[in-house]
Amino acid sequence: QVQLVESGGGLVQPGGSLRLSCAASGVIFRTYAMGWYRQAPGKQRELVATITTGGTTTYADSVKGRFIISRDNAKNTMYLQMNSLKPEDTAVYYCNAKNFAYGPFWGQGTQVTVSS
Repeated sequence: QVQLVESGGGLVQPGGSLRLSCAASGVIFRTYAMGWYRQAPGKQRELVATITTGGTTTYADSVKGRFIISRDNAKNTMYLQMNSLKPEDTAVYYCNAKNFAYGPFWGQGTQVTVSS
């Protein structure tokens, strides 16, 4: 059974930082491309960042230079380091896993709120 469990969300002031984690189980983690998505109230889910099995990363323009996606295959975990957070980064953040044969799989999400 595939499970993706996000953690690390919370309330942070503008300009602050958070580190999200996505722990995977039930999959051969190193064979999956991973991604972070987010959904703000009243908006569609949008792509935030992706990382391939080889470590190649991509970012949405809105987070370039502020967010860093990474993965630790030994720990079956993906991370999203979020710096210089803005109120418009407020959303539920979801992790995603897929490969050529399976997925996409989704986690349950973790709430990030940026507010003073």
